[in-house]
Amino acid sequence: CTIFENKCSSLLIPRLLLLCHHASITDWVFLTRFCFLTDFGRLDFRFRYPKSRCCQNILLYFDDSSQWPAVYKRPEKNCYQKEAVLRPENNQVINLTTHYTWSGCVVRVLSCVGGRSFRSVRERWWYIALSKCGGDGLQLEYEMKLTNGQSFWTQHFSADEFGILETDITFLVIFSMVFLLSCYFAYNLKGRQLLHTTYKMFMTAAGVEVLSLLFHCVYWGLYARDGVGNGSLKILGKLLFSVSFLVFLLMLILLGKGFTVTRARISHSGSVKLSIYMTVYTITYVILFIYEAEFFDPGEVLYAYDSPAGYGLMGLQLVAYVWFCYAVLVSLKHYPEKQPFYVPFFTTYTLWFFAVPVMALIANFGIPRWAREKIVNGIQLGIHLYAHIVFLVITRPSAANKNFPYHVRTSQIGILLSSPKGGEGAESFPHHAYGNSSFLGDSQPNFTELFSIQSVSLYLILPCVKPRLKLPPVSSNKRALI
Repeated sequence: CTIFENKCSSLLIPRLLLLCHHASITDWVFLTRFCFLTDFGRLDFRFRYPKSRCCQNILLYFDDSSQWPAVYKRPEKNCYQKEAVLRPENNQVINLTTHYTWSGCVVRVLSCVGGRSFRSVRERWWYIALSKCGGDGLQLEYEMKLTNGQSFWTQHFSADEFGILETDITFLVIFSMVFLLSCYFAYNLKGRQLLHTTYKMFMTAAGVEVLSLLFHCVYWGLYARDGVGNGSLKILGKLLFSVSFLVFLLMLILLGKGFTVTRARISHSGSVKLSIYMTVYTITYVILFIYEAEFFDPGEVLYAYDSPAGYGLMGLQLVAYVWFCYAVLVSLKHYPEKQPFYVPFFTTYTLWFFAVPVMALIANFGIPRWAREKIVNGIQLGIHLYAHIVFLVITRPSAANKNFPYHVRTSQIGILLSSPKGGEGAESFPHHAYGNSSFLGDSQPNFTELFSIQSVSLYLILPCVKPRLKLPPVSSNKRALI
């Protein structure tokens, strides 16, 4: 990478292996940051620059308020003032000259090869910068390798990323089991003609979640091996994670409005509102990705939701919850017999709707920055798992499930929509307590209801034929019997 002037913060993504050429007219510049362990942190470097550009320094700041926050994005401070906050007794300045033994520099073209170990009372962010105060700018080539120990699970990971790979692998296994179990339930539901669109949306959300975790695991696995990884895999994993979330959110709103539970279709106005809302939500997610990629400063430890787009997503989540509450209340008003499904459905997913904004606020203001990424990753996956397992439980096709939502078979929906009632009456399902009466057991269907069609009237039309024989009059009693 080639960086000119002072654009490191926007162009240089922090990595464990950095191979760059730097030329700028400034005398102080930020390179990268890394969270080191308390005892096993290690920086290995190789700097090379012409002797005529002597003498340049490596500056090592840590995350104390008197250090990095006191110098970064402080234009009122010059290079000397930024160097002055460093503590020489902590070996925080590496002078890249032959006069400084630990720099590892040799003469002619100054090629400096060396390293530095880090020890502190806790995991701590360290920020690496270059300086040449009072000179004519910086010009050098450099390579840096930042590590934490020698273990496969820690060596190339910043301390705030510890455990992410193991967490993702664990959740990948669990979500795969959830998805396979949903496929088994779907097979049973399909045999009973109860595999509705909303359940297919749940399966889609679970399947996409599995793919997202798979890409994340591959990315972090490659990252653990070489310290670089493949950034495209991480971006793809994030995109799939967002798609899974949006599909699940849409499914919850549709179920709240009674789709496939109390009605066969959503009204035209409701469909338009849903389309607009999901479009806005998707666009906000895209803006969040762009904002994170283009405007997040690697010189600061930031969180995705700590941005205008992130706060916008939290606001949309609360709007969705208000909509969800209204939809569930209307559905219960017209179908009170559906309480065994809607009461636990509403209660459990109220917690889910508030979990995401609360998690974002806690992450922004309550979690230490040196532990934020790994904690948030685990909490976020736990919230998604909670949502999927709850839905899997309340929709399991079992006679013992008193919360089962579906009672109209998929083969009946077309007949109901073409019912002579028309209008709204054609959209609504007939009243029914709950659908678990369709199950005699976990694997035996109720054949007595297999071909039943509710609220459909049959008419027998006989041709009018003029009788040839004149029949005697029939008494009123006999006529009644006929």
